Amino acid sequence: MILIIGLGNPGTEYSATRHNAGFIALDYFANKVDEKWSELRAIKAQAIEMNVDGKKVVLAKPITFMNLSGEAVQALVARYKVEPKNVWVLHDDVDLELGIVRVRLEGSAGGHNGIKSIISVLGTQFGRIKIGVGATPDRRKLEDWVLSKFTSDELKTLNEVAEKISDLIFEGITKGELTVSTEKK
Repeated sequence: MILIIGLGNPGTEYSATRHNAGFIALDYFANKVDEKWSELRAIKAQAIEMNVDGKKVVLAKPITFMNLSGEAVQALVARYKVEPKNVWVLHDDVDLELGIVRVRLEGSAGGHNGIKSIISVLGTQFGRIKIGVGATPDRRKLEDWVLSKFTSDELKTLNEVAEKISDLIFEGITKGELTVSTEKK
């Protein structure tokens, strides 16, 4: 079984922000496979259970705020009895230029509080699909940058990235594991 988690903040006021790149990419994948989200309040997440190529796959979006993502991930892992190595997390990364996707199978939080929360419950041995949202311009505070909305041109780029991520997810499900890579624009 594979558990794929998109990170973001709940609420419409955050829907098109950089911090919600994980939600945006996972929503794109869910739409592509024509699946609808169910809210599982007890585990603090929205989820979709499905089969792809004979494999059980669960898509999930924590309904906690980003910094508490580990709470939902811990409940999801317990409910679905999935090993951390079969958890893949989609999240924004300010160290990558918009349009870049990087896949890693383990690592540190890199300053990302959502990943830090997940590491506190899973350890470091889970997959990450890092979605570049670009570095903080000028002297803006990081928090203000990641909570800022994408421009319409940036959203077009993000949709192209979401298509690439969908391909990565399908390939990973078929192979049973993610392939470490860095996708260029």
